[in-house]
Amino acid sequence: MINYLLQIIVGLFAGVLGGMGMGGGTLLIPLLTIVLGFSQRMAQAINLISFSVMAIFVVAYHIRNKMIDKGVLLIFLFSTTLSAVVGAFVANSINANVLKRLFGVLLLVIAVYLLICQVVQIKKRKQ
Repeated sequence: MINYLLQIIVGLFAGVLGGMGMGGGTLLIPLLTIVLGFSQRMAQAINLISFSVMAIFVVAYHIRNKMIDKGVLLIFLFSTTLSAVVGAFVANSINANVLKRLFGVLLLVIAVYLLICQVVQIKKRKQ
């Protein structure tokens, strides 16, 4: 019972972040692996499926509110779909522990990048 409750809480939290466009999967994958004990591959598969469903509704919402350029959307749909298929084959051929480490490195790189951006913005405000 507690496991189902944790799954619901993790899903709700990732859904809110994903709906806001902040990358719910960045949080969903670590929560699925660390908190719920899923394998890295299973967590990534769950993330992709949940993201796909969320994206359909969020994109429809943004199109209805005229917040998306449909030409740009088509370009991104083509390029992201193609690269996602390639990425799935690559991820499936990599050892699960290596995949987990690569994901951790990606998160660290993103964190450092965001930290640098914040420092630059603070310095610009002080000038």
